[in-house]
Amino acid sequence: MRGLKVVPSGRPGRGRLYVNRPDGRAVAWYDRRTNRISVLADDQREPVLAALRPYLSGEWTIGPPPVPTAADLRRLALRPDQDLAPNRPGERLLGELAYGSPGSRTRHRMRQELQARERMGAELDLLEESDAHWRVLHDIPLPGLGLLDHLLIGPPGILVVRTVPGRRQRARVGDLLLTVGRAEPTPDPRWIRRAAALAARVLTAPVTPVLALADASRVEVAPTVRDVLVLQPPTAAALLAAAPVTLKPPDTEALFALARSHSAWSGR
Repeated sequence: MRGLKVVPSGRPGRGRLYVNRPDGRAVAWYDRRTNRISVLADDQREPVLAALRPYLSGEWTIGPPPVPTAADLRRLALRPDQDLAPNRPGERLLGELAYGSPGSRTRHRMRQELQARERMGAELDLLEESDAHWRVLHDIPLPGLGLLDHLLIGPPGILVVRTVPGRRQRARVGDLLLTVGRAEPTPDPRWIRRAAALAARVLTAPVTPVLALADASRVEVAPTVRDVLVLQPPTAAALLAAAPVTLKPPDTEALFALARSHSAWSGR
């Protein structure tokens, strides 16, 4: 079959690769998480393999599409504008910097925030890519709270992550306020607790609030802060991977299928 085209889905370098006819209809797809090629008809195997060969790695399998699970059916029912999974870290900031006209000081602050979110987001994405039992979302709109930087679902449970630029200064985390260097304290600990409470209501499961301090020279956490997990790249993923297991893979997939829907968070 001539003219087959390989098209990626989701964020760059992640998700599936679709093999499409010239008219845009998919004849197969390659799931890089499971290393499996799903072909819609046996007589298309050889052309599909020829198109996908530059992208294949390791031990892969090929066959008809597997029977969809309940989580798959929920995902397939989503419209593209309702699916949060393709969001990149700092998606909205990227748009505001590219098409907005903020002042120079605001633009500098936005770039610092974007760099912090991208650094933490890249570490979480690598965790997901290296272990099929993790799922991550970025830039989730929370009614009344703004945007949640990252949501992570995996063996240790559900975690909501707010990323703060450390600016190579000392950061102090208290029960109510976070202070970076000599800047004015910010209510990030309170904000992430509220975000965790909202996420727990949406997903009907316990949620852990997390503060991630990117590029801080030193992080001091008050001994009374016991309910908020404080992390620093580049050791965050290793700490999370070593945490005790509380969720099984089917639970992770079901929660992820719900969390990726924009309407789940907006209440529509």
